[in-house]
Amino acid sequence: MTTHPLEQPEHEDEVLTQDPARVVLFNDEIHTFDEVIAQLIKATHCTGAKAEALAHEVHTNGRAVVFGGELARCMEVSGILEEIKLMTQIEM
Repeated sequence: MTTHPLEQPEHEDEVLTQDPARVVLFNDEIHTFDEVIAQLIKATHCTGAKAEALAHEVHTNGRAVVFGGELARCMEVSGILEEIKLMTQIEM
């Protein structure tokens, strides 16, 4: 595995950006795969294939990061997922 040092900005006004927050979706025994997939598509605007892969990851591992981005957008995604009582958590 190769590691790279964190590069410092060349100018004071240059800012390094990264996803400050992420939405974690937890597995449950209540919702069907189809329900989770549909809600993931609604919340994240991802493809059906991506939503299916995320749903399987949640099922297999008990949880998965399903979205990363600005905190406000993560809160929106989490809220949409929770519309059908899916359990989420926002991590910073």
